[in-house]
Amino acid sequence: MGYELKWVHGHVEVYDQAGRFCFSADSEGEALSELEAAEAA
Repeated sequence: MGYELKWVHGHVEVYDQAGRFCFSADSEGEALSELEAAEAA
């Protein structure tokens, strides 16, 4: 599944392919780490 990361007011917001908000993170690295953990679960 693809995700889009957007920088918004100093943090990263993650959206799914349908454009739905999934979660926010403090950095791109943190967002990618959370995505990897979710895919592994």
